[in-house]
Amino acid sequence: MFEVEPVEKQQPQGRPAGVDKTFRVFDPHQVLLLPPSLDDWLPQDHLARFVADLVDEVLDLSPVLADYTEKRGYPPYDPGLMLRLLIYGYTTGVRSSRAIERKCADDVAFRFLAADQAPDFRSISRFRRRHLDALADLFTQSLHLAQKLGMVKMGRVALDGTKLEASASRHKAMSYGRLIDKEERIEAEITALEVKAHALLADAEAADEAEDQTFGVNGKEVDLPTELDRREKRLAKMQAARAQIEAEAADKARAHAEDKERRRQERAGSSDEQAVADAGEKAAATARPKPKAQANFTDPDSRIMKNSDGAYIQAYNAQAVVDEEHQVITAADVTCNPSDALNYTTMLDQSAANTGVHPKQALVDAGYCSETNLQAVRERQLACGTDTFMATGRLAHDEQVPPAPRGRIPASATLKERMARKLRTKPGKAAYSRRKAVVEPVFGQIMTCQNGRQLLLRGEDGARGEWRLLAACHNLRKIFQHAGTTGLAALAG
Repeated sequence: MFEVEPVEKQQPQGRPAGVDKTFRVFDPHQVLLLPPSLDDWLPQDHLARFVADLVDEVLDLSPVLADYTEKRGYPPYDPGLMLRLLIYGYTTGVRSSRAIERKCADDVAFRFLAADQAPDFRSISRFRRRHLDALADLFTQSLHLAQKLGMVKMGRVALDGTKLEASASRHKAMSYGRLIDKEERIEAEITALEVKAHALLADAEAADEAEDQTFGVNGKEVDLPTELDRREKRLAKMQAARAQIEAEAADKARAHAEDKERRRQERAGSSDEQAVADAGEKAAATARPKPKAQANFTDPDSRIMKNSDGAYIQAYNAQAVVDEEHQVITAADVTCNPSDALNYTTMLDQSAANTGVHPKQALVDAGYCSETNLQAVRERQLACGTDTFMATGRLAHDEQVPPAPRGRIPASATLKERMARKLRTKPGKAAYSRRKAVVEPVFGQIMTCQNGRQLLLRGEDGARGEWRLLAACHNLRKIFQHAGTTGLAALAG
C-alpha cells in the first residue's frame, strides 16, 4: 500500500563479512577438555612438579606419619597429598584452607598436586593445626637442602625483624586500667542480676503461674540465667587478661631486678645467686602493671606494635637471619616483644645450630643496639670469630655517614662509641651498606609473593610454626629458582 525504500541486510556483529580463514577447532561441549593423564597438565619446569617431587622423594615425612597410630576410623587423606597442597599454597600465597579447597577445583596446578581429589577446608585446617610442629620442621629440612646445593656460604648474614599482623583486631584489646573499672562494673551487674534471679525464682516456687510469667515464652524480655552466664563468661575473660598483664609485669620486674643485682655483684667482685633470686622475687611481689598495658581477648599472646609504616597493629615480632649468597633464611623465630634487642644472641645461636657454622660477618640494624648486645658482640667475636656490624643510631633520610676520625681510639671510649667508629671506617661502611640488600628483599618477597603479611593461626606457638613454614617455603622457592627439578633429582638420588 505504501512505497518503502529497500533496506540493506545487516551483517551479524562479530566477525566481518567475507573473512575466509580457517580457525582452530573450538568445541566447549567436547567430552574431555584436559589431557587424559594428570602428568600432561603442566609444563615440565612448573613449580608444582618441583613440589610434588620434593614431597614424594626428598622430604622426611616420618614426623607427620608417626602421629597416625590409631587404625580405626575413616581413612584420612594421604599426608603426602596434604603436604603438597600446603607447601605449594604457602609458596604461591594461597594460605587460607578455604582458598586451597577452591583452588583444588579451579586451578590446574592444585588439581595436579591433589591427583584430582578435593579435600575440604576443615580437613586442611585440622591437618595444619595437628602437624604444626612437623610443618615448622620443614624449615630446617629446606635449609639443609640449600646447604647441600652450595647455596649457603655463611660468609655474611643479616639479622632483622618485621611485624606480622596477628589474627586478631587491636580493637579487641583492653588496657589494664580499663580492665579494673570494667571488672568492678560487671561484678556489680552480676550481683544485681543474682539478687533479681533469686527473687524471681522464689516467686516461681510459690506459684506455677508466676514461674510461667517469668520464664515462659511470653514472659519477660530478659532471660536472667542467660544474662548471668554471658556476664560471667565475660568477667572470666577479663580476669584472665588481668592476670596475664600482672604476670608479665612481675616477670619484667623480676628480670630487671636480677640483672641489676648481678651487675652490682660484678662491681663488688662477689657472686651470690640466692641474693639475685631474692631480689627478683621481691621486685616481682611489688610490681604493678602500667595502666596502659594491654591484653587482647582474641589472641592474648599478640601485642600492639608499631609497624614500619608507623601504624599501630595487633602483631607478633618475626625474626630472621638471612645468608647473603642466595638470600636463604638460616634462622626464623617469633616473639611477643616489640623490641628487637632481646633477639641478637638467640637468633645468631639458632643460625649456627641450624647450619653448623658461625658466620664470618653479621649485619644488624640499630634496633638491636644495647649495652648487653654490644658486650655480646665482643664475646661472640672472641669465641666464634663473628665480626658484627651493629648500627648505633638511625640516620635521617639522605644523611651520609661521616668519615671516621683520625688517630687512635681513646682508651676511655665506650662500647657504643667504638662500634660507631667502626661503622664509619671504609670497611665498616662497605659491609653495613649490604644489610638492606640482604634481608629486606626477603621480607618483601614473603609479604608479596607468599601473602605473608598476616598470620592465620593464633597463639605464640601457632605464629611461630606458621612463620617457620613461610620461611621454609621461601627457601624452597630459592632452591627451585637455583636448581630446578634437576638439582632436586640429584639430591633425591
